[in-house]
Amino acid sequence: MALSFQTAGESHGPAVLATVGGFPFGHKLDTAFINQQLSRRQGGYGRGGRQRVEKDEVTILSGLRNGLTLGSPLTLSVANRDHRIDLAPPVANVRPGHVDLAGVLKIGSRDARDVLERASARETAARVMAGAACQSLLREFGIEVVAHVLSLGGLDVCEPMDAGYTTIFQQASGARKLRDAGEFATFDRSKDAALKAAIDAAKSAGDTLGGTIEVVALNLPPGLGSHNQWDQRLDGRLAQALMSIQAMKAVEIGLGAQAARRPGSKVHDPVLPIKPAFGRAPYTRGSNHAGGLEGGTTNGEPLSCRVHMKPISTLMNPLPTVDVTTGKAAAANTERSDVCALPAAAIVAECAVAIVLAQALLEKTGGDSVPEVRRNLDAYLKTLTAYESP
Repeated sequence: MALSFQTAGESHGPAVLATVGGFPFGHKLDTAFINQQLSRRQGGYGRGGRQRVEKDEVTILSGLRNGLTLGSPLTLSVANRDHRIDLAPPVANVRPGHVDLAGVLKIGSRDARDVLERASARETAARVMAGAACQSLLREFGIEVVAHVLSLGGLDVCEPMDAGYTTIFQQASGARKLRDAGEFATFDRSKDAALKAAIDAAKSAGDTLGGTIEVVALNLPPGLGSHNQWDQRLDGRLAQALMSIQAMKAVEIGLGAQAARRPGSKVHDPVLPIKPAFGRAPYTRGSNHAGGLEGGTTNGEPLSCRVHMKPISTLMNPLPTVDVTTGKAAAANTERSDVCALPAAAIVAECAVAIVLAQALLEKTGGDSVPEVRRNLDAYLKTLTAYESP
């Protein structure tokens, strides 16, 4: 069973669409959770005017009957209340940091509006719909994915998860509740005042802020992904999914860049002949510097990856640029935008990881229906503690 994912629609078009192919038959899709994730994507301190215009709610166009998936393509839609694409003014003063200039050079246009509508982060509503549907499926098999903010605008909030399960992540629902209790998608509320002050200062200066997000996946079975081909390696697939989110500039798994600064004895995780208290691997690890992935394959430890988001490109105090219709110097165009969208981006990253993990799970198990997938997964997990030679 191969799960596929496609998006359609523009920022100011009638709707944003997501199509997920390969969903197994018989899953009770949690549409309430999809709507919760869409709402989370619109939240967070530092958001702009677009979020007051749109009220995202999913409509299922195909692939569902009486609340259960059919196994046919699942098509999800969110309407755009602001759908004036034909009336939107042209953009000639291209914005540094955005796709505006590269896009018009690529297609031969002199109006960045022809590029920026599709490049807009409004497209992430499709990833959230599809990713939340994949989270709904993953939960059938005890797998949870949770993201949170580690730092914002250079202010560190907490350390990334390293040594296996922490008390926060032992119950994913509790971690999500703790994160969603504030406006910054963090677990440590003691930094809220400082984060708010940083965003307010950036807004006053006509500037923007980025930061770092961590995504953690819990209760993954070992063996998802593959070492056999470069494009099957799960770390590469996760990096592509996360880096393709608008404004993301770097991805790390486990120790990430820090692994390059340490000797091997301080990087690799000892294997201990003890069954872990949580998880599905037959052995535990003394640490989780690998972030749950070795050789492009899950090893049974929690998956831990981080993605670094640059500040949003549209500045209310615009940088110098050119007018592409004349080639002359100009001030960059200003569009309705956010000062900081990092808390919302955490939900997008969470959903992007869920899509990849659902794909990898179905590749490992096969199966046309949820019961068949469950049987195959259970049978595989039983072999992990069968120590006789095959």
